[in-house]
Amino acid sequence: MLKVILPTELADRVEPLLPQDITYIRVNPDGEFDGDISDAEVYFNGFKLKKTTLHKVLAAVPKIRWQHTPSAGVNHILTPAFLERDITLTNSSGVHAIPIAEFVLNFMLYHAKNVQKLQSLQAEHYWYKWFTLEELYNKTVLILGTGTIGKEIALRAKAFGLNVWGSRCNPEPLPNFDKIVGADSWQSLLPEVDYLVIATPLTPETKNLINASVLRSMRPTAYLINIARGAIIDEEALLTALREGWIAGAGLDTFVTEPLPPESPLWTLPNVFVTPHNSALTPQLYDRIVSLFLDNLNRYTTGQPLRNVVDKQIGY
Repeated sequence: MLKVILPTELADRVEPLLPQDITYIRVNPDGEFDGDISDAEVYFNGFKLKKTTLHKVLAAVPKIRWQHTPSAGVNHILTPAFLERDITLTNSSGVHAIPIAEFVLNFMLYHAKNVQKLQSLQAEHYWYKWFTLEELYNKTVLILGTGTIGKEIALRAKAFGLNVWGSRCNPEPLPNFDKIVGADSWQSLLPEVDYLVIATPLTPETKNLINASVLRSMRPTAYLINIARGAIIDEEALLTALREGWIAGAGLDTFVTEPLPPESPLWTLPNVFVTPHNSALTPQLYDRIVSLFLDNLNRYTTGQPLRNVVDKQIGY
């Protein structure tokens, strides 16, 4: 009988839908189990998987053959201890695309419509209308990463009348993109970009991709949005850019250190919109994650190819 390990965060949604011939054990975020997992084959890990929890599970489960993660990014899983095992890894790429793409437009509109100023006027009960609001229409957005999330962002940006550009390793035409360039060409476009959106995986090649050189190449009116991984940005360089006006501001949903430490200056910079890495969290997201896992579980038990298999060498 197949035994699977389920995360406590999603177990109540998954358990009623499991086939009767499959048993399960729960594991909490700290790696504590409610039963014997030594003979489990399948590991469905939880959100924000800690390395200590991952390694505790790996040490306790010698027979594990497949691991599924609710995240799209897998950089936190590809540790030496994981890579030395012959484990198929699948991610949940695609399920986050709709809410994250909507949130990117939220960041854009927050900046363009000067929502911070409007809220401060409301708080002061002060009727003052003579300050500038911007339009998204005919602005230019450059999306670094044209995977599922990048494509959903492009769809919504195009509906607002933006010029939509993208960057990917192998440039090719895509719906809703007016221009696609290679990973070695996007920096030359920065002087023409109003919004720079980071939607690329964190890999050794993308760590600190957004550095001082990139930020200095941007317009002083440009706005940076990160809904990918914090380490793609050199945060010290970004702090300097925000303080000295190299760029107009940033909408940040993810950071190098999470939770963002209370002493971080990013909390209080007036041109930064900080959100707690929750741009994807909607009720529909959980349903999509569970549906994807159960579909893959059926594929696993019937010998069919799994969806969303990660290439562990390239990191996504």
